[in-house]
Amino acid sequence: MPSTPSWAVGRGIMDVETARGWRPLERDEAIAALEADGPALDGLRARAASLRDAGKGRTVTYSKKAFFPVTNLCRDRCAYCTFRRDEGEDGAWTMTPDEISDWSERAQRLGCREALLCLGDRPEDVSPAYRAWLTEQGHRDTIDYVARASRLSLERGLLPHSNPGVMSAEDMALLRPVNVSLGMMLETTSERLRGKGHAHYYAPDKDPTVRLEVLENAGKLKIPFTTGLLIGIGENFEERVDTVLAIGDVHRRYGHIQEVIVQNFRAKPEIPMATSEEPDELDLARTVAMTRLVLGPAMNVQVPPNLSPDAIAYLLDSGINDFGGISPLTPDYVNPEAPWPHLGALARACEQAGYQLRERLALYPEFIDRPEFLDPALRERVEQEWATIRSMEDTPEATPQETNP
Repeated sequence: MPSTPSWAVGRGIMDVETARGWRPLERDEAIAALEADGPALDGLRARAASLRDAGKGRTVTYSKKAFFPVTNLCRDRCAYCTFRRDEGEDGAWTMTPDEISDWSERAQRLGCREALLCLGDRPEDVSPAYRAWLTEQGHRDTIDYVARASRLSLERGLLPHSNPGVMSAEDMALLRPVNVSLGMMLETTSERLRGKGHAHYYAPDKDPTVRLEVLENAGKLKIPFTTGLLIGIGENFEERVDTVLAIGDVHRRYGHIQEVIVQNFRAKPEIPMATSEEPDELDLARTVAMTRLVLGPAMNVQVPPNLSPDAIAYLLDSGINDFGGISPLTPDYVNPEAPWPHLGALARACEQAGYQLRERLALYPEFIDRPEFLDPALRERVEQEWATIRSMEDTPEATPQETNP
């Protein structure tokens, strides 16, 4: 079994001592961190970066992926979303099995390793024609179709990571044998934002209790899980901190949260929140640093680089260690106005800031060596792909080359 590389663990005795001395911020301390400015913000970011160095070194990772918008039909109407469409609306789309297969083959030829399967929540509940199509395809519901799409991508050389929204324990058990990891953004634990006039008023699947149950069940099923928070959607600092604390609580009990994404809201002209203020880079950096100081040196903390292209070095120095998935084939269908960065340019930006960019799988290195977190049917494939990445570490190809997503 390939061992975890040096860049995926701590950096030495002093850093180990730093990590051992860490204690998570208390709630009031975390709230205060989100109000830091000037020298206090500089100190906050320095503490977070030091803690990141203790656990992760100065390597920042990414996954080379293809983004599969399995369907953009959805029963939720979040006030910030441009991804969802109604049945019959221009741009409504459900990928067919042939399209899944074709895209997978193209992605594999371009060197992608991850198939990110993304879709709306329970579209069959609000889309009769789509529900009939699922039946014609031989599927009882959307999750059953996602399992088939995962198998098709797996058969064509990719490692699937599905993000189908709210899932039951039975749903996740069905997807586990054909996905190396699963994901669902918690976004926020704020019940207030479900009220009239707020971001989640028309979004039944954004019930925090329901979404926390998904995280809980994933832990019980030993599924490596990606989650995170969405900032700038109307939450206050207390609610933002409570979201991070909730993620930390479930992770302490099950150890299955493989990464936490800190995603910043982006205003778009066609959404109800078109005139809402976007978080600036200082707000994002405070939240990143707070998240690191709450969740500790071992957690993988990510920001999407295409949503903050001018703040890469600043965010690196605030405690992140990952950029998520980047595609040479497909756009970011959730934020289509924000193109993926060129890998070569991103690698140079990291190097200039004193960091090294490295590729990872959709399953983080620390989970590869833990057999309980990977279905036996996937182990050989994962080990082969990981060995390939490891073999590139000391070659010129280890530095990502220029690509044009």
